[in-house]
Amino acid sequence: MSFRLLALAVGAVGAVGAVGAPRHTGAVAQPSRTTIVMLGTGTPIPDPDRAGPSVAIVVDSTAYLFDAGTGVVRRAAAAERAGVPALRAQRLGVLFLTHLHSDHTMGLNDVIFTPWIQGRDTPLQLFGPPGTQRLVNGILDGNDEDIKERIASADGPSATAWKATVHEITEGVVYQDERVTVRAFAVPHSAWPFAFGYRITTPDRTIVISGDARANPAIARECNGCDVLIHEVYSDAGLQTVSAARRPYHMQAHTSAAQLADIATAAKPKLLVLYHQLIWKSTDEQLLAEVRAGYRGRVVSAKDLEKY
Repeated sequence: MSFRLLALAVGAVGAVGAVGAPRHTGAVAQPSRTTIVMLGTGTPIPDPDRAGPSVAIVVDSTAYLFDAGTGVVRRAAAAERAGVPALRAQRLGVLFLTHLHSDHTMGLNDVIFTPWIQGRDTPLQLFGPPGTQRLVNGILDGNDEDIKERIASADGPSATAWKATVHEITEGVVYQDERVTVRAFAVPHSAWPFAFGYRITTPDRTIVISGDARANPAIARECNGCDVLIHEVYSDAGLQTVSAARRPYHMQAHTSAAQLADIATAAKPKLLVLYHQLIWKSTDEQLLAEVRAGYRGRVVSAKDLEKY
C-alpha cells in the first residue's frame, strides 16, 4: 500500500558531526535542509554504547525514522536535547521498517506508545514488509489494559492516537510528501522472504539505507552517486573469531568489509556511513581499514547520535 501526498526530489551532500555540533559544509555551501541522525548503530549484541539500529532523516522540522531498535525513543530524546527539535517524542509519527528481525523492531512498542503518552495526537504511520500488521496486532493486544487505563485517566492522552496505521509494502515508492520521496527496494538477508532497503530523496540530498543485506547489486543501482550511503557491514577479521559453524549464517545475512568496498566503488556515494557494525573481537579501526583497503572514497564508521 502507498501513502502518497506530494513529491519533491534532488540531492547534495552535507558533513559529519556529533549531534549538537555545527555542520561544516564549506565556505560557499548553503545550510542543508536535511540532517541524518544515527539514533542507533547496534546489532543483537548488547553493546551499551550502541542502541538498536535506527536512523532518523530530518528534513526541515520533520523526522522520518528507519527501523526501531532497542532504545530508539530515548536516543531520539537525547538528540532533541542536543538541538534536533524534530526528534521530540510527540513528533515521532512516521516509521519505516527494513525487515522484521527483532533487533530492528524491539523499539516498535516504544515508538507506538511513548510519543502517544507524551502528546502525539495522530496514529503512527508505519511502513514495513508483509507481517508488520500481525506484529502490531500483537503489540496492541498485549497492551490493551495499559491503553484503556491511560485513556480513562484524568487529562489522559488521545483516545485514538495509540493506534498504528500499517502500510505493508512492496518494492517501489511507498511514501511521498512535500519533503521526501521514499522508495523501497528488495535486498537479500538470510532466509527472510521480505527485506528492504530504502532510497530517500529530499529537496537537497539523496540517501540510501541498506537495511540488513548480504552483498547484492541493488545497492549500487539505487545509490548511483547518491549523497550518502548508509550500509551495514561485518569485519572480515572479526568473522574469523566466530565459530566455524556460525560463519555461513553471517555470510548469507550480511555484507563483509571487503564486499562493501566493492559495492561502494560501484555505487560512488559522496559519503559512505557504516552502521550495524558486526565487529566481534576485532576493532572499529580494523573495520575501517578493511573497507579502505578496497575503497578510496570518503567513509566513516558511525556511532550513536552522530549526525551527517
